[in-house]
Amino acid sequence: MTKAMNHRPGAHEPEVNGPHKVTKPWPVEFYSTAVGKKWVMGITGVMLMGFVFAHMFGNLKMFMGEEHFDEYAEGLRTLLVPIMGREWVLWGLRGGLIVAVILHIHSAFTLTRMNHNARPVKYQSPRDYIAVNFASRTMRWTGIIVFLYILFHLADLTLGWANPDFHHGAAYHNLVESLSRPPVAILYILANLALGVHLFHGAWSMFQSMGLNNPRYNNARRGFAATFAIVVAGINCFFPIAVLTGIVG
Repeated sequence: MTKAMNHRPGAHEPEVNGPHKVTKPWPVEFYSTAVGKKWVMGITGVMLMGFVFAHMFGNLKMFMGEEHFDEYAEGLRTLLVPIMGREWVLWGLRGGLIVAVILHIHSAFTLTRMNHNARPVKYQSPRDYIAVNFASRTMRWTGIIVFLYILFHLADLTLGWANPDFHHGAAYHNLVESLSRPPVAILYILANLALGVHLFHGAWSMFQSMGLNNPRYNNARRGFAATFAIVVAGINCFFPIAVLTGIVG
């Protein structure tokens, strides 16, 4: 037996069994799985639901008049002042919202791709296929509508790019001037109807996405989803109607 055949790796010569596998950080590894994407979609969904409800609730102050609504808007700009700079916390919240939206969209898109790749054959039951396909298509398109609506909303009432009579810091004035334009008011109404549909399906599937699913609670889940969607979308739709009809203005 030759010397080369008798050679074995020593203490300073680790045996190589193949290419070294790069270990991803745990959050990245977890997110790459279907379970991880479902949890991210569920958690960001809860965050976004909390935001839309708080936003809707705060906007109810418009019915209290210009002074109260502008005080509310100013309070948001001065959160934690003087510990933090003016609008720092507000822009931090906006940044967190943007990150949540991006993660929500990305997790939903990639999870859908994973499901399609894992199920090359369509559902055999026509009834089941129609129900699942309807929910999937509805969430996809209402999600796109809501995303575009958020962009327009920021351009309209936050940055003023889409509002020709925008005055920085005059929240009530900007709101009334924007919703006084019928095309914009109609856009807000249609977008919030899409938001309502998206919220219903999202709130209904949120518990299932996070593994908190029990047939005994399906009626309660459906009731919660419907109530939440109707309240948020209904009140949001009433805002432009109130401005157009002169209730607010």
